[in-house]
Amino acid sequence: MMNIVLPLALIIFFAGFTQGLSGFGSILVSLPLLALFLDIKTVIPLVSLFALVINTIIIYKMHKHLRWKNLYPLLLATVLGIPTGVYILKIVPTNILQIVLGFILLLFACYALFIKLPQKKLSHQWAWLTGFTAGCLGGSLGANGPPIIIYTAIQPWPKDKVKSTLAGYFFVAGIGISSTHALTGLITFQVLKLFFLGLIFLILGVVTGMLCYKRLSEQKYRQFISVLLLILGMVMLIRGIKGLL
Repeated sequence: MMNIVLPLALIIFFAGFTQGLSGFGSILVSLPLLALFLDIKTVIPLVSLFALVINTIIIYKMHKHLRWKNLYPLLLATVLGIPTGVYILKIVPTNILQIVLGFILLLFACYALFIKLPQKKLSHQWAWLTGFTAGCLGGSLGANGPPIIIYTAIQPWPKDKVKSTLAGYFFVAGIGISSTHALTGLITFQVLKLFFLGLIFLILGVVTGMLCYKRLSEQKYRQFISVLLLILGMVMLIRGIKGLL
């Protein structure tokens, strides 16, 4: 156990910092790194619990910017899209889905970084389509985040509204995920022990990230989101290609 303390502390701190700064990305950082030291069946429920704590903190700090009415269509459509995603997983190889998603994320991130992402108020129908797509990806790949992140990035919202909307969505989704983990017995004594061991480092990371967030301009914040999407796209693409080889 002592051998895992230092890497756990560093990984969880950086994961908390990343999401405290951007509003997402803790699982992107923590899951592959913790999987180097722990069994994946321990890592998945563990990082989900950490993400739930992070989003709770962000919502508490930014609740005045959160508009739940913006989340209802996203969340309801996500639930509707999950069965479709499960069906897609049955008929399309996971590696192909990862390659397609990774390629789309790379294109979007490069466009946002090197050209200019148009800021456009999207109609209500787009929220339903985004949520449904997120549900499909959640049901097929366990990756419901990218459509929501892209949707908020396109909106001409101030960064506080973007970040609070992301936190609200991932908070509700996180409750569902962690509840499922608990009901299926994935949240074991080992998971809880590691969770409480890393909790203080997580909180320190989130607080540090949120302090840095306050210093970011609107433009820098959106650039940071695009960089994280670029990394996520590369990870998805590499996983998909490796799975085909």
